[in-house]
Amino acid sequence: MKKILSLIIIFILFIGKINALELNISSESAILYNLDSGEVLYEKNSDEVRQIASLTKIMTALVTIENVDNLDKQVILTKEDFAGLIEANAVQAGFTNGEVVTYKDLLFALLLPSGADAAKAIARNVGGSEENFINKMNEKAKELNLKNTKFSTVIGLDDKNNYSTAKEVSIIFKEALKNKTFKEIITTKEYQTSDGKLTFKSTIQSNAKRYEIDIPYVLGGKTGTTNGAGLCLATIAKANDVNYMLVTLGALYDKKAPHNIEDAKIVYDYFIENYSNKIIVDKDKSFKKIKVKYSNVEEINLYPNKSITKYLENNYNKDDIKLIYNGKKELTPLNKKEEKLGTLKIYYQDKLIDTQNIILNENINFNIISFIKEEIVIISIVLILLILIIIKICMKKRTK
Repeated sequence: MKKILSLIIIFILFIGKINALELNISSESAILYNLDSGEVLYEKNSDEVRQIASLTKIMTALVTIENVDNLDKQVILTKEDFAGLIEANAVQAGFTNGEVVTYKDLLFALLLPSGADAAKAIARNVGGSEENFINKMNEKAKELNLKNTKFSTVIGLDDKNNYSTAKEVSIIFKEALKNKTFKEIITTKEYQTSDGKLTFKSTIQSNAKRYEIDIPYVLGGKTGTTNGAGLCLATIAKANDVNYMLVTLGALYDKKAPHNIEDAKIVYDYFIENYSNKIIVDKDKSFKKIKVKYSNVEEINLYPNKSITKYLENNYNKDDIKLIYNGKKELTPLNKKEEKLGTLKIYYQDKLIDTQNIILNENINFNIISFIKEEIVIISIVLILLILIIIKICMKKRTK
């Protein structure tokens, strides 16, 4: 008996693996969301703890935005902001010692060219020290209930104590995207600093253009690269009126091609080509006719009170959609406009996705001819009875 149960479990797991979507990407971890519905569309080792390189700077930016009231406030860069960056081979935005910039300049430098000098300047000015700022980052991680995320750097250099998962980076990214300034920055292709000295460009767009990778649907995001983390990427995209968010970690790092961007293209292209929003319930399309008595119309069409759109595979089975109406089966002129007639339950693959109240959206006019036709028997009986009563009354009068 135990052997049979074991075989059944193995078979079920095997079938599950066959049905699981596998895409040919080099990234070790990935997660894709439909941002409109919040649905996870694709996952690959999304809970695996990994180094995240400069995706760390998404949290650096989020903490900055939440702790600085005026992003146009000026900051003076000091030697401290550049210390150790050359030795660490960290990317710099191009600022110089003593330069006066705004917090907004620093955020653009942080997120577009991934400037480590901007990260250190932010940490010193917002946190008082890098250590204090990192504490704020970890406090924010706790606030977001991230169990597998820890920060030990504002830059994202290789460090065993600076880690997260694709899923938890996506949570940080989604939280940051709620802020208009953050979204504006990561979707900007080119930015000139307030003093006009520097121009920053999106590393995603510049790398895609350099290697002729066609990703017109990608709106923006953040790259990350170290030897320990590999190539990482967090992006948002929009295609066919669907908003997506993708996080990938640990793509192959061979300095010959941006495999993180190539992976993004593979994932996005698959879903853009094979899935889209489908109207599964149309408020302008009748789902049922019900009989009407005593009126000049025989039937009335019932309509959903709103349309339902669902993100589905292009060749989805329409038989998987079921509409079940529970309510009045027959109407008369006594039923008035705006009256609730019943409920409509909408199922997809036997899962309830919506329940709607069905309302009578027109008046039912009384029609005497229709009434006579439908109740001819009763009317005839009543007339016969009346005639008999009249005859009886007349006969009594005659006998008197």
